Amino acid sequence: MPQDLDTIIRGGTVVTTGVEAKVDVGIAGGRIVQLGGSMSSRTEIDATDRYVLPGGVDAHVHLTAPGTEPGSWHWVDDFVTGTRAAAAGGITTVGNMSFPRRGEQMKAGLARDLQDAEANAIIDYFHHPVLMDPSDEGIDQIEELAAEGHPSIKIFLSFGRFDRDVNGYLRAMTAAAAAGSIVLLHCEDRAILHCCGAALSAAGQTDPRHFPDTRPVEAERIATERAVAYCATTGAATYVVHLSSRPALDACRAGRARDLPLYVETRPIYLHLNADRFEESDGAKYAGAPPLRTDSDREALWAGLRDGTVATVCTDHAPWTLAEKLDPTLTAQDLRQGMAELETMLPVLWSEGVASGRISVARFVEVTSTNAARLFGLYPRKGTIAPGADADIVIWNTDETRIIDGSTMQSRAGYSPYDGWTVRGWPDLTMSRGEIVASGTEISGTPGRGRLVSRSRFRRP
Repeated sequence: MPQDLDTIIRGGTVVTTGVEAKVDVGIAGGRIVQLGGSMSSRTEIDATDRYVLPGGVDAHVHLTAPGTEPGSWHWVDDFVTGTRAAAAGGITTVGNMSFPRRGEQMKAGLARDLQDAEANAIIDYFHHPVLMDPSDEGIDQIEELAAEGHPSIKIFLSFGRFDRDVNGYLRAMTAAAAAGSIVLLHCEDRAILHCCGAALSAAGQTDPRHFPDTRPVEAERIATERAVAYCATTGAATYVVHLSSRPALDACRAGRARDLPLYVETRPIYLHLNADRFEESDGAKYAGAPPLRTDSDREALWAGLRDGTVATVCTDHAPWTLAEKLDPTLTAQDLRQGMAELETMLPVLWSEGVASGRISVARFVEVTSTNAARLFGLYPRKGTIAPGADADIVIWNTDETRIIDGSTMQSRAGYSPYDGWTVRGWPDLTMSRGEIVASGTEISGTPGRGRLVSRSRFRRP
């Protein structure tokens, strides 16, 4: 007997976990229940000449305040506008960085951010608690958090606190390994950042065009080499966030060749832009940490995407308005870092990657959805189109072409680093747990419908 379903997606080409096939998808109760075969439903979606892809999993976003006191600075997007932007761009799950405030430990900051997301997110979410203080109390919380379904922590090697308490952070990584928690590492060396910034200031080289020199490749390389060594020493599953350069990638490739549980994330701007942008009159708008690099670094990252050294592409979405980015009182050392990419990540990667022949459709799905779902304990509920998985689905139109205009997009930033780019390949619609949350540029998902995703402890893919 044919199964009566809530929705059937008919006629599309499903791409998931290495499989590409023209097959109908049956959805009931927010989940995928059938692929192919006889089905019936009052609601059908025609996906003829379209790809049917698992929704994107962006494991690295900033939609809550970075640990500051109430009323102080904040990136311009929150769980409302950030998840609207995600849905418009084909992303159905986000991983938010959750910062404690001064004097707090991870669980206090997480409790605040859980409440925020529950009230405001339109798509599903999870959190990475940020470890600022590796005291006994902080380290003990790693197992507690993993047991409560939060098996990941983030550590910044770029913060001054790190070098003052390396032993504590290594103890934390050892505890994470025992707890089955994956450790996210921001890899820039604080001493080099301080040295370069001070030297440039002393020389009067404070114009924004000098921003890349304040955070040179060597700062990333040496911190990444330390991260690889810490991974080997502690056994902790280690995820290097927003890697930007060939030398840092080479360090990770060497670590992976030793069969370490080491995984690399890169960010769209490092694939699509280079440091020449800082020579432009509004170059400050491209500031991120690490900075944009050379074309040689870009090509190395594309090669890493193809050969599997780079596991994921995630946004590090942390936007400011253009006026804030171009604040004339800022120097090269203190430019505001971060930009809006949730709405554009998948389309630009498709246009520059799949449509240009750099990567396959299957690899696109892996680096934007499946790999992150596996690494962060979401799979097989997220990151795949299979019976039992959540019906997080994107109907992808390979022929739709748009000119990017950040002022018309969902982010409060009001601009995009890709403004004026002609991009081919956009979602026709985005579905979260069987519900259409975005159709073209129209958002139908409502704040509070997103759910915290239950996560399992790390298991090596």
